Amino acid sequence: MVAQLVGIALVTAACAILLRATAPELSLAVSVAGSIVLMIAALDMLKGSLGLFGKIASLTGIDSSFLKILLKMVGVGYLVEFAAGTLTDFGQQALADKLSFAGKAAIFLLALPVFEAVLGLIVKLMELIP
Repeated sequence: MVAQLVGIALVTAACAILLRATAPELSLAVSVAGSIVLMIAALDMLKGSLGLFGKIASLTGIDSSFLKILLKMVGVGYLVEFAAGTLTDFGQQALADKLSFAGKAAIFLLALPVFEAVLGLIVKLMELIP
């Protein structure tokens, strides 16, 4: 599967480079289309592993809501990184930087309930110490 992804990326890059001199708007469209195909393929690869997180939660006794938050954080990170990279390809570095900052803020907000639970656990453990 990884070899296919590399092949798609290399063919996309070659086509974009060849089209850049004659039809820059098509070069950009080819780059975006190739990026979307790669993103869909990567998400398809990850789809099978999501069930594993549910099994881990049930085996360890971890609240499944924390795993959902973790998966959301990872998803936000990947999505923002993908979009920021695409914006950089468009020559919109300033906008890409702002999107990266907004993504980090979103991840921080998603992490707050987990941080709160960890602090609550620490307080409970401290109460057990005489």
